[in-house]
Amino acid sequence: MATLRRSSRSAGCWVRDTTAQGSPRYPARVANEKPEPMTQAQKTRLEAELAELEGPRRAEAVEAIATARGFGDLSENFEYHAAKNDQGLLEHRIRQLRDRLDRSTVIEKQKKGSDTVGVGSTVEISDERGEQMKIEISSVGGISPDSPLGKALLGAKAGDEVEVNAPKGSWRARVLSVGV
Repeated sequence: MATLRRSSRSAGCWVRDTTAQGSPRYPARVANEKPEPMTQAQKTRLEAELAELEGPRRAEAVEAIATARGFGDLSENFEYHAAKNDQGLLEHRIRQLRDRLDRSTVIEKQKKGSDTVGVGSTVEISDERGEQMKIEISSVGGISPDSPLGKALLGAKAGDEVEVNAPKGSWRARVLSVGV
């Protein structure tokens, strides 16, 4: 619960004290605690990207800021603001990768000849209009198992027809083949 306290900026003013609960306008971000299933190869790919970002890319961002500082007045220095923005985007991506790796659970990749769709499977489907798509069920660079299509396909076998409950409406897809 917020309390009132005296403002340190102007005498006689009372302001809402939100230090205990976070900003009233922007609630505190809750960490995603949901486990993220991925194969060992996918986890290795994320770890390699994180190492690249934390090593050479972070050093480049720091160097770009230092170079831009030398251009003069920071209030009108576009290069400095662009470099700081790039650094912020880089740090955000690093936090995302660390979070995903912390929550990752390594699963065994489907065995050759397995006809059931699982995380790590490559699936060929056709939609209601006959358009064919080849997709990978993966939270790293593919269709997420938590997406409407991923949820519908998990556990399906070649020849099955699945109902995909997407935000813009439901549609049906037929599983043509399941590979690894």
